[in-house]
Amino acid sequence: MTLDPASSPAFGMANLSNCEREQIHLAGSIQPHGALLALSESDCVIVQESGNAASFLGLAGPLRGLHPRKLGGDLWERIRPYLDRSIESIPVAVNCTAGAHDDELNALLHQAPCGGFIVELEHAGPVVDYTLALQRGVDTILSSSTLRGLCDAAASMFRDLTGYDRVMVYRFDEEGHGEVFSETKCPELEAFLGNRYPASDIPQMARRLYERNRVRLLADINYTPSPLEPRLSPITGEELDMSLCFLRSASPIHIQYLKNMAVAGTLVVSLMVGGRLWGLISCHHYSTRLLHFEMRAVCELLAEVIGTRMAALESFAQGQAELSVRRLEQRMIESVSRDGDWRGALFDSARSLLLPLNASGAALLFEGKARMIGDVPGTEQIRALGQWLEPRIRDGVFTTSALASEEPAFEPLIGVASGVIAARISSEPDEMLIWFRKERVRTVTWGGNPFKAPSDGDDPTELSPRRSFAQWHQVVEGTSDPWTAADRAAARLIGESVTDVVMQFRALKILVAQDQLQHVLRQVHSSDQQILVAGADGGVLEANAAFNMLIGLRQPIRHLDELVTYFADAEEVEQRIRALCESRTPWRGEALLVNRKGQTKPIAVRADPVMASRDRVLGYVLLLTDLTERKAAETARQSFRDNLLLSQRRLMGRIDSNAALAVENLMSSIIDNAQLAALEIADGLDTAGIPDTLDSVRASVARAVEVLEQISLVTPRAGAKPSAKKSGQKQ
Repeated sequence: MTLDPASSPAFGMANLSNCEREQIHLAGSIQPHGALLALSESDCVIVQESGNAASFLGLAGPLRGLHPRKLGGDLWERIRPYLDRSIESIPVAVNCTAGAHDDELNALLHQAPCGGFIVELEHAGPVVDYTLALQRGVDTILSSSTLRGLCDAAASMFRDLTGYDRVMVYRFDEEGHGEVFSETKCPELEAFLGNRYPASDIPQMARRLYERNRVRLLADINYTPSPLEPRLSPITGEELDMSLCFLRSASPIHIQYLKNMAVAGTLVVSLMVGGRLWGLISCHHYSTRLLHFEMRAVCELLAEVIGTRMAALESFAQGQAELSVRRLEQRMIESVSRDGDWRGALFDSARSLLLPLNASGAALLFEGKARMIGDVPGTEQIRALGQWLEPRIRDGVFTTSALASEEPAFEPLIGVASGVIAARISSEPDEMLIWFRKERVRTVTWGGNPFKAPSDGDDPTELSPRRSFAQWHQVVEGTSDPWTAADRAAARLIGESVTDVVMQFRALKILVAQDQLQHVLRQVHSSDQQILVAGADGGVLEANAAFNMLIGLRQPIRHLDELVTYFADAEEVEQRIRALCESRTPWRGEALLVNRKGQTKPIAVRADPVMASRDRVLGYVLLLTDLTERKAAETARQSFRDNLLLSQRRLMGRIDSNAALAVENLMSSIIDNAQLAALEIADGLDTAGIPDTLDSVRASVARAVEVLEQISLVTPRAGAKPSAKKSGQKQ
């Protein structure tokens, strides 16, 4: 994590004008319910310690210069096997004993980014088998069929497991603002459900740390930090990077923020979906509360499973929208064949065009004409809007939920067009589909006035982000409901489908409207769709640049028969073309193009005869589509399945045989969740995004497996008895 020291305030020295850049990962101190030791890599000698380390272990300090074997117990024997590994993403946890009284401890070990090993110690918790709770939690997650239901179940599940007074599922929007999406709490507490909080409440630095260190505990916000001694790392001469330290001190600004809410202890668990920070599970307690490692690990594991389920639900919603789009596309194709046009099918039902995007109206601008359905502006206003949208549609889609804010000239349209989403349907200018949403005047409830000037003191501990957390209501006008990622995906899919149909329609016009030949040929030639048009005798009338580039033409094609030499299976292609020309049999399938070097490329082929009547053919239209990305997605899915099975085998080979059955059942549920997510992802995303998205799910499962292994290693076997020293120890 790189920061410019000149513009980034040191830990504890920020105010509200620059807290976004506070170097919170360089805290230089820890919470005192545990202890921290930094070991050199060369000889594993302690070179840095928290100020409370010696007293925590009941030893005479300082500990610097000692080898861990001098600390008593079996600490050194338990951590030594891990010192030759790379431990940079998730710390290794072990049970051990150490100190003057051989206290039973949990040790978390990881590598510091700039060298050395960090060992964090905390007192071990009571002997509890969390396997059943985990299994029930995973079953609950798998049974959730909606995002709202999943988040409500997650809030209840985490409160039951952890015992916190309040548990909230906190969701980020695209601008970084947060909303309490689900909540469960003690009856006497004020409800925060539905409250929104500005993005500045969680600076970007903190968000990046939430992505790396998925569980963050503050046991007592009134703690006195225990400083690192020495402050600078003897290994690097710089501040110790504490990004992965679970004991790392919290920013004074964050502490003051919690005090303003009368919160005494917190637990925050990250929710990662598709490799991004979707939100947080935020647990508040109004007295101090310490959760031991095993329970924190359970929370992290469940959060990973929840994130996987969220990815599946989001992809399923996109898949449902895609199904509606494909049905709409089929009706348009049938309309072209039946009526010679496709626009009637697009507008014959408001439901088919508006419902996939939850829009209140839509308009089509095509070949200089406008066609509308639902609640829309006037024709001339739509034309003016289309001209304004033309240079703004990037990547095929443009969205806004506050049109008048983007362009004040459109303020008169607020009633029917506060929200606009537009998709291109051809390479021609001003040809697009536009959907509209009406203004929705609504009251947004903020947790405190986000526009109130903050108050700063000279001492960082006196900073007050917002002294009052009473609900503050803002009336929002001139906006619509925001467009979601699923809405944008649906708009893009419909736009692409209409683009394909438009290309077919224009290819048909080449054959049936000779007087428009040059105009239509130009449109087809400039299209990104790979298309070839041939006459009734098989002679090529047009093969556009996209077609020539895809197929790698070495010289212009004059007849359909000449295509054979560009395919790997020349005999099969020759039979297909003969059937197309002689018996008017359409060609639907896949084939392999081959270049001069013998390299192949998978493509989809769609070839159709264009009939003037039952017994007279006008010509043929051939459409090709590059399938390279789709095949890569299929390979990614197979690799994903193989990796899941490998992860399961590896885990089962490392765990205690007495715990094998329970862990195997739990592991099977986690694998089932991941496989279900993979199916939904494959159905709901563009093929180009499938490998990366599957990889993020695979990484989440791998992390869940690693956490599960930690739990199985740390949790004592059934029937194990705590030591006499442990039973008499104060926690």
